[in-house]
Amino acid sequence: MFNKKSQPEKSLRQRALEYLGKREYSYKELGQKLKPYLDENDDADSITAILDDFKTRGWLSDARFTEQMVHARRAKFGSSKIIHELREKGVESSLIEGAVEQLKETELASAKEIWQKKYKNAPENRDEWAKQARFLQSRGFGFDTIKKVLNLQTDDD
Repeated sequence: MFNKKSQPEKSLRQRALEYLGKREYSYKELGQKLKPYLDENDDADSITAILDDFKTRGWLSDARFTEQMVHARRAKFGSSKIIHELREKGVESSLIEGAVEQLKETELASAKEIWQKKYKNAPENRDEWAKQARFLQSRGFGFDTIKKVLNLQTDDD
C-alpha cells in the first residue's frame, strides 16, 4: 500500500503553483496561504521571493485577481461588499478604484436583478420595504441604489 509518509515534502514553490493552478490569488492572499508551510529551513523572505518571482513572470497578478473577483461577485453582491473583500485580500487601492468605476456603471441593474431573484412582488407596506432594503444592504448595495430599486418596483405596480 502507498505510504503517505514516504512522499517527499512539497516545496513552497510547488504549493504556490498548485494554488495558482486552481484559481487566481492576490499577492497578500497567496502569501498567507503559504505561511503555514514554512519549515525550519525557510523564512518569511523565501515566500516573498517566490511571490516576487511569480509576479515578474506574470503568474501572479493583483490586477487579474481583481478583475476575476469583480466578475465573479457582481452577480450576487453590490460594490460595497466587493470593495471590502478586495481590501481584505490586500489589493492596492488604485486597482480597487478602477473596480469601483466598473461596478458603479452596472450597480443599479445588478441590484434590480438580485432583488427580482429574491422577491417577486414590490413591497406592499413599510415593514416589507424595510425587509427588502435590509436584504439589499446585506448584499453590499448603498442606500441610494436600494431606494431606487424599491421605489421603482413600487412605481411600476
